[in-house]
Amino acid sequence: MTIPVGLSTASVWPQPAGAAFELAAELGYDGVEVMVWADPTSQDVRALERLSQRTGVPVLAVHAPCLLITQRVWSPDPVERLRRSVEAAGDLDARTVVVHPPFRWQRRYADGFADLVESLEDSSGVDVAVENMFPVRRALGRGRSVQVTAFAPSIDPTDVGHRHYTLDLSHTAAAGVDAVELAKRMGDGLTHIHLADGSGAAKDEHMVPGHGSQPCATVCENLARGGFSGQVVLEINTRRAKGAAERSRMLAESLLFARLHLDWQAAR
Repeated sequence: MTIPVGLSTASVWPQPAGAAFELAAELGYDGVEVMVWADPTSQDVRALERLSQRTGVPVLAVHAPCLLITQRVWSPDPVERLRRSVEAAGDLDARTVVVHPPFRWQRRYADGFADLVESLEDSSGVDVAVENMFPVRRALGRGRSVQVTAFAPSIDPTDVGHRHYTLDLSHTAAAGVDAVELAKRMGDGLTHIHLADGSGAAKDEHMVPGHGSQPCATVCENLARGGFSGQVVLEINTRRAKGAAERSRMLAESLLFARLHLDWQAAR
């Protein structure tokens, strides 16, 4: 079975979501993942439906607004934001919602998060795939620093245990985590991949796969061998691209990398 390869609308930032649909159609992606954030189109289900119909590009997944910069998109209540993300996915015929673990200061949300995710999956039929994250470095002065996590209970969603997971390879790079081993821990619950690369620096880089230190090819080939039935989405940082042509080249290269290493014959 061919593994669908999608394009995250975050990959065209600072361009709006519509640019991602257009590029996905032009380059031959199988669909898009909509990152819900400040872009008004990303918050408007009817506008997304029109884009999908006009370009012929389906919405594969919805990324819930759980970044620091999206804490008031749709609602200041994280429970309501996740509920609306699941509703949007249902309306758009998307099978997956990607969500981050709760922030530590969201104590009530964190306490009920696992039950909320399970309940939303049961009631909607949408997979709510919890994503692995990464710590940040806090400077202590005199050249010293310490790693701290903003997430509860940790950056690793397998510490709690959920039905479905998103594996992000830029995040494994920033966390210094073995992506192949994390994929094994996620097991059959691994249903969604954010394919990108990282150098191992303590920041979220989202490089074109093959340009960093992550085992992007190995992860893709393992998915092909294992009969993976989920989705692979390219979530690449193109904000420094020198114009539309360079952005298109980066995303075309990313798609070629994914298709090459996800092909069953190539992975044998």
